[in-house]
Amino acid sequence: MDEPIRYRGKTFTTREIEQIREVIDTHPDKSRRFISQELCRRWGWTQPNGILKDMVCRGLLKQLETLGLVDLPPRKQNPPNPLAKRSKPERIEVDQSPLYGAIAAIKPIEFLQVRRTPLEKLYNSLIEHYHYLGYARLVGEQIKYVAFAHGRPVACVGWCSAPRHIGCRDRHIGWTQEQRRKNISLMTTNTRFLILPWVRIPNLASHLLGLCARRICRDWEQLYNHEIVFLETFVDPARGFSGTCYKAANWTYLGQTTGRGKDDRSHKVNRSLKFVFGYPLRSDFRQALYG
Repeated sequence: MDEPIRYRGKTFTTREIEQIREVIDTHPDKSRRFISQELCRRWGWTQPNGILKDMVCRGLLKQLETLGLVDLPPRKQNPPNPLAKRSKPERIEVDQSPLYGAIAAIKPIEFLQVRRTPLEKLYNSLIEHYHYLGYARLVGEQIKYVAFAHGRPVACVGWCSAPRHIGCRDRHIGWTQEQRRKNISLMTTNTRFLILPWVRIPNLASHLLGLCARRICRDWEQLYNHEIVFLETFVDPARGFSGTCYKAANWTYLGQTTGRGKDDRSHKVNRSLKFVFGYPLRSDFRQALYG
């Protein structure tokens, strides 16, 4: 191998390739899953909650096999890809009678974290049928909230693992590339925000963002055993959005995306430019992200 291999921000030299070959040769009858997990244990590849980065390692192995650098054992089975024929979330009927008035009239709002609970199906259904982007199966850590008023769902808010690199965000934080690789798990992105279309309550959106900010770190720790210190979101002005509710909730405008996406190779704009907003959960968030 003449040059090191780059994968997911890591560099793999001849030394690491030889380690992979050694594991394969030592366990010729083992599965690809066993090999990837054994490599994760040797390299200390774990998520913040201690789970092995098995799927990341398997992606590396597949790339190395494609390059002809390793010979993986034959697949023991070919399980169906759940994403290839994804069925839409089942529609769950809810009360759609119009809800108007001041926010004080619907308080107290019951704001529930529904990830890995029976109510997650309700969240998925509402997002699929009433959010303009619809439901998407996310990869990585994620949290979902449903807000109820007088027993009726009125809104959904979803969060997921933050993208590895956003230029304006990274300049705002001021961290190095290594600090970003190490601590990106301390951030989360607001991936879905839905006020149900028959709900017309002024200031409800910014109120819900405030509820999120006060509890999301605790909820994240309960699910994934680590804190988060910074929230971010993307607002699409091409759809007429300007981020009004984020501004009202004291989020900071950080800049714009480049419009090229995370896997860009052409360095050409291929999607709409989005506004980026951020919100720190701690005054010393930079110290946490630099650590």
